[in-house]
Amino acid sequence: MTGGTEGWPAGVKIVELPDKVDERGRLNFLEAEHDVPWEIKRVFWITGVPDGQTRGGHSHRTCHEAVFPVAGSFDITVSDGRREVTLHMDDVRRGIVIPAGVWCRLENFAPGTVCLAMASQEYDASGYVNDYSQFLREVVVGADVVDPVVG
Repeated sequence: MTGGTEGWPAGVKIVELPDKVDERGRLNFLEAEHDVPWEIKRVFWITGVPDGQTRGGHSHRTCHEAVFPVAGSFDITVSDGRREVTLHMDDVRRGIVIPAGVWCRLENFAPGTVCLAMASQEYDASGYVNDYSQFLREVVVGADVVDPVVG
């Protein structure tokens, strides 16, 4: 996850968290509306993903998310319908901010992986686009998709 974000989907960026290490171990933390540029309304985590299975496979119409590998690793692919990038997430200090209107898919989970996600909204099934063809129709036409808010 090195290098710039030129050519990446609109609004997608890497967040680098503070890393405090001493003889007692490592401490990492984030602050809402600072490290993650919105108020966090929902936190969830993904564990125990069987070999060969994927997670995500959707976009949100209005909800933004930040995703971090708390333990282990996985690959995440993000797309705005024009640009796509796949990143290997394996550093607890680095996460990815995914604005509304960006498709994401997580795969290649290492055994023991814990993926932590923070969302700008509470869960609302109607806010998801779960079909990639529908996602492309929405981003091309611009119907029901909020412009990315992440700066």
